[in-house]
Amino acid sequence: MENWLDFSGKVVLVTGSSRGIGAGMIAAFDRLGARCVVNYVQDADGRNASDARSVAATLNDALVVECDVADPARVAMMMETIRRERGGLDVLVNNAGILRDRTIKKMTLEEWKSVIDVNLGGVFNCIQHAGAILRSQGRIVNLASVSGSLGIYGQANYASSKAAIMALTRVAAREYARQQATVNAIAPGVIDTEMGRSIPEASLAKMLEQIPVGRLGNVQDVVDAALFLCSSHAQYITGQVIHVNGGFYMGG
Repeated sequence: MENWLDFSGKVVLVTGSSRGIGAGMIAAFDRLGARCVVNYVQDADGRNASDARSVAATLNDALVVECDVADPARVAMMMETIRRERGGLDVLVNNAGILRDRTIKKMTLEEWKSVIDVNLGGVFNCIQHAGAILRSQGRIVNLASVSGSLGIYGQANYASSKAAIMALTRVAAREYARQQATVNAIAPGVIDTEMGRSIPEASLAKMLEQIPVGRLGNVQDVVDAALFLCSSHAQYITGQVIHVNGGFYMGG
């Protein structure tokens, strides 16, 4: 019987894979035989680079690429590196994102633009420039968020970026179907990661009360959804948003 979770020989790029959900994603693909590309963005204290190297050290022959996904020229260079070093791309997971919460009245223009540029602009840049190297039957998975559907307080920038990713996913699914590629999104709820734990304790407690399954999500919950969408069993699923939130949001 065919192993539908066999990614042997597939080239997989997960953006923002130096820690959190991204690190969990790239490790899972590696265990299933993929040739992995770890991406990080340089930060002032060098933590992202250090974490990316640590992740790559646990993988089999991983390629590590520094790239700010908000910069289209840098993204183009990253895709060219992947083409040169790996011959092409089979799976793109757009995971990189930032969180800069503030109420609308207090949010600065820079806080608004930085989140939109990375979260939404980064997904657009990667989808656009991956097109030239994405092989037939390729898979693109974009990380949205429950915030894009619920409009969580204090997240005007983040929620807007994630709602827009859902729309971008549907457009890209129509356009990339021409090369037999699928494009879907995953909208996680509150996940127990460094970003999730940055939510104020009182707010987190209120959210937990509204989650029917009674717990925060974990990285594996999101990883499993991504593996399915990238597998041969999801070849007729495209343009969809898969909500992984324990029932926190149950809309369409």
